[in-house]
Amino acid sequence: MVKEMTETNLRSAYAGESQAHMRYSIYAERAKQEGFPNVSRLFTAIAFAERVHATNHYRNILTKGGAMTVSAAVFGSRKTSEDLQAGIDGETFEINEMYPAYKTVAQMQGEKPAEISFTWALEAEKIHVTLYQKAKQAVDKGKDVELKTIQICSICGHTVEGDAPERCPICNASKDKFKTF
Repeated sequence: MVKEMTETNLRSAYAGESQAHMRYSIYAERAKQEGFPNVSRLFTAIAFAERVHATNHYRNILTKGGAMTVSAAVFGSRKTSEDLQAGIDGETFEINEMYPAYKTVAQMQGEKPAEISFTWALEAEKIHVTLYQKAKQAVDKGKDVELKTIQICSICGHTVEGDAPERCPICNASKDKFKTF
């Protein structure tokens, strides 16, 4: 049985990643409508990565019941530039505060599967924030971002611009486990 504090953190992370998946899917539609097809593709790819994270967290939740969840989600954006800033802000919160704290608690409580799930998400979020920053710089100049294909590891959510590696550097999954966007 997973210790209570780690399980609460898993529920919170699951909720946050689930919300990010939905927000980014909505943002993808808006970016496409505003004439930013590559930004739309980026949001779609990262939405998939967030779904992978949510699924991994969910798999580690063992008890029934509810929990208050924490999310640094920004709601109410109306333009692609604002959506990208919301993505930057959310990913930054996860990188600087949420996942380091959750990972430390899981380590202290000896909850290795939760620690792995938090680590995988943390490493992907570092890449997501840089891609969102790149896209925002382009959109703020009225241009679509120039992107190669985006590859998402379907096991851990690791994100790569360009060709997928032979083995995922985070979870060691084979190249065929990457989904191309």
